[in-house]
Amino acid sequence: MSAKTFVMAGGGSGGHVIPGLAVARELRARGHSVVFIGTARGLEAKLVPAEHFPLELIEIGGLKRVGLKKTLSTLGELPFSIWQASRILGKAKPAAVFSMGGYAAGPVLLAALWRRIPVVVMEPNAVPGFTHRHVARFVARALVSFESTVKWFPAGRTEVTGLPVREEFFAVPAKARGRKLTVLITGGSQGSRTLNRAAEASWPLWKGGMVRLIHQTGAAAYEEIAPRFRASGIDGEVTAFISDMPRAFAEADLVVSRSGMGAVSELAAAGKPSILVPLPTASDQHQLRNAEAFEKAGAARLVLDAEMSGERLASEVMRMATEPGLLEKMGAAARGFAKAGAARRAAEVLESLG
Repeated sequence: MSAKTFVMAGGGSGGHVIPGLAVARELRARGHSVVFIGTARGLEAKLVPAEHFPLELIEIGGLKRVGLKKTLSTLGELPFSIWQASRILGKAKPAAVFSMGGYAAGPVLLAALWRRIPVVVMEPNAVPGFTHRHVARFVARALVSFESTVKWFPAGRTEVTGLPVREEFFAVPAKARGRKLTVLITGGSQGSRTLNRAAEASWPLWKGGMVRLIHQTGAAAYEEIAPRFRASGIDGEVTAFISDMPRAFAEADLVVSRSGMGAVSELAAAGKPSILVPLPTASDQHQLRNAEAFEKAGAARLVLDAEMSGERLASEVMRMATEPGLLEKMGAAARGFAKAGAARRAAEVLESLG
């Protein structure tokens, strides 16, 4: 197959950028060229150059949960950002455009559709985000993570591929229960104020040294929480950032987490039971929908952010730990959402359209 050029659209958060990079690496390994389009303030500005991919910049802001002033500003920027994206596409002449969504993807997808360039979207959330919902009927292919997401796109154009996840998560072995239950608490690389508060409030509630806690606090809260954790006498460790998350998953019997697309995909790949606490400010309530899908399948317990406390955390963990075989059943249900080879499949779909 002759070498082609593909454009990757989308950015802002790691959840939008990191899976796109996984697909880009697969395309590069197949001999193709890849160009990213994003913004200077999104995480793509740091991650994409580090992977030695070219990054073209446009100017656009978000439209969800940003207030009237910012919304009007973004709408004013939109025609110019579409023109910027169209110029970049005209220069790159891509065989297809690939989108992970996010505010930076909107102008690129609109420009691509206007230029009649095939668009492939990867939508890992149970309910598509703002950008993908509004272009859904025009996409050439939609790669999704949930069967329930298929209905949002034209019939015959969807495929359940899952989200690109590091192979180390798929290699996490099943863990036999020990005397202590190891609970991993993580609100992501930046941490979660709700989970941090609930974790600390739960310390006095664990009876007889029955649990071991692994808690990723995020850098901002670490200096405050770590000394108090050491003084508490609770078994475990508090860290600002866990660099080897697959290893932490392997140690854990249960994970307490937000329910963004990256988090739930890693839980599925590792086959880990979880307590999911959706971020209430997530656009389109996509974290809530992800958590609802996992709970419906028996893979997780859903606790709303406003309801998560030390007492609720301890009671949920105790309830799950004392029901024979429950954690194992939940882990197996989580594994049912796992799809290996998502980046490879995305690259194959893109090649087929070029």
